This record gives sequence, C-alpha cells and structure tokens, in this order.
Amino acid sequence: MRNTKYNKIADKHKAPEDRMKNFFFAFFCGGIIGFVGELEIEILCKFNISRIDAGVTKFKCGLIIPITGFAHSMTSSALDYKKEGLIYGVGSNMFKLAGSVIIYGIVSAWFFGIIRYLIEVIL
Repeated sequence: MRNTKYNKIADKHKAPEDRMKNFFFAFFCGGIIGFVGELEIEILCKFNISRIDAGVTKFKCGLIIPITGFAHSMTSSALDYKKEGLIYGVGSNMFKLAGSVIIYGIVSAWFFGIIRYLIEVIL
C-alpha cells in the first residue's frame, strides 16, 4: 500500500482534535499548579523565610518532577490495559512503569546527595 493511500485511510479514521479545548484545559491546569506553588511560597514567607529561600531552597523541582514523571508513567500503563478491566487491566498494570520511576528516582537522589555532600566537605 502506498504512503499516500495509507495516510488518506488513517486521516479518515483519526479522532478529531479540539485544540481550543486542549489549550484552555492546559492553561487552567497549569494555572492551578502555579497557584498552589505560589500559595506554598507565601505561607513560608509568613514564617519569616525570605521569598528567595522559600521558592528556591525549600521547593526546587519538588512540584513539577513528581507530577510529570510519576503521573505520566502511571496513567500511560493504566490506559494501555484499560480494556482488560479495572482490576486485571488498570489496577495490576498501573505501577508497571511507575515502579522504575520510583527506583531510579531514589537511587539518583542518593547518588547526587553523596556527590553534593562530598563537594561540601571538600569545599
């Protein structure tokens, strides 16, 4: 089958994409996440912690990395096996990718923590 004929067939069966709905959904979800992060920083500022220390030292990437990495790995595995049912499909395959994310996250945090400790001791 030629590529052009295949592309015509694929385009005919492709689900329609609502870009404006996706845009507004991403905008509002990102706004909510930003609001929660800003709220946490403001709460820390009330306890006499400077804004720079509250935003940089206390939180770093603690908000965005777990949301993007962990949530994506869980939902992608769960949705791949959705047809097999809630227990055997979604429930049993939810941590298939998330388990490796957790393990490598812990190991890399330990490794970089040791490096940071050694740098602080040397300097």
